[in-house]
Amino acid sequence: MTVTSPDVNIAALDFWARPAEERAEVFRRLRAQERPLFFPQPKVPLARSGKGFYALVRHADVVEASRNAAVFSNSPAVANPEPASWVKYVYGDSLENKDAPEHTRLRRIVSRAFAPRMMERLDVLMRRRAEEAVTRLIRAGGGDFVELVARPFTTNVICDLVGVPEEDRQQVVRWVEDTVQYQAVRADTSGMLRYAFRNTRAMFGLRGLVVRLARERRKRPGDDVVSALANADVNGERLTNRELGAFFLLLCVGGVDSPANALAHAVTLLSEHPGQRELLLSDYDRYIGGAVEEILRYSSPITQLQRTVKVEYELRGQPLKPGDKVVLFYNSANRDESVFPEPDVFDITRDPNPHVAFGGPGAHYCLGAHLAKREMTILLRELYTRAPGIRLAGPPEPLTSTFNNAVRRLPVTL
Repeated sequence: MTVTSPDVNIAALDFWARPAEERAEVFRRLRAQERPLFFPQPKVPLARSGKGFYALVRHADVVEASRNAAVFSNSPAVANPEPASWVKYVYGDSLENKDAPEHTRLRRIVSRAFAPRMMERLDVLMRRRAEEAVTRLIRAGGGDFVELVARPFTTNVICDLVGVPEEDRQQVVRWVEDTVQYQAVRADTSGMLRYAFRNTRAMFGLRGLVVRLARERRKRPGDDVVSALANADVNGERLTNRELGAFFLLLCVGGVDSPANALAHAVTLLSEHPGQRELLLSDYDRYIGGAVEEILRYSSPITQLQRTVKVEYELRGQPLKPGDKVVLFYNSANRDESVFPEPDVFDITRDPNPHVAFGGPGAHYCLGAHLAKREMTILLRELYTRAPGIRLAGPPEPLTSTFNNAVRRLPVTL
């Protein structure tokens, strides 16, 4: 038997435009249900609406769906309804849309992007980029933290990692912004066609850029990820240009926007909780690890991802059949009272802290999790060393989205 929620539909776009406190209360009520609830999918402009999904809101359910790849698939090939052809073309070769054994092959090759030697080199570059970003903020005397610090910092880190030339970086920024804007929830949907066009143009542009760079690096390799991946040969296996392009798209969209949002949330939370900020600054090396983990848990920069059921299965009393969709709500799992005592309290000393901000344990755990945490550690050290009095100059301006807990603008003063 399918149990549906009688009073609210978290699949509806207008739900995500509600205040954060209202949404949190809805998820609290959903976690208290005996079994996962089903939510019908409303018709959305320019999207192929399916029948709906089961909401996985408890920590244990998200972990189960993340771990059990025999039941829960990432592949759009088993999705119901099947994605549009252009979506499959752009995203179909991406790591997050593959199941084993294809996912295993791709991950084995692209993991070279995060090899220790590459990360050591990037560490030096990240410190330089952090210094540049904080200097920009100090010279401006404050302003929009997202525009002056977070977004330029994470963009340059990914471009340094990949080997994008300086002259192409502003275009990368514009393309990433177009993909982010497409994900925004708007009461007025009349402009969706324009945003969809820009999003599609951005995705093809990002893929085209890395394919061009790959051709150049195969002739003249450098000390960057494109060179490593374009010339990688792991047991006779190589990435195709489409696979390389899809990986770069994933790096740009996930590696620029999500860490930038996490940094904006970090400044917000440490401003709103001065006692926690004082504790962090009293011994940065001792507390920064826990602070990063708690910022990620509390803010959940990625709100949700989808899986498709492959075989008949029962999850916490709810029968599931092939083709059913489930949505893993990381924001709700990270506030699960059965796992996190006082989940609405921001506590940088929280231990243990088994959050799922980078996805649950399993084959699809975020490959860039370590990089994102290093970015946060390095940037926050530079920021609070040189501008320890930084504080909010106004409320954060969120970007309403069903996918990201995104910050559009964050006014700060020094």
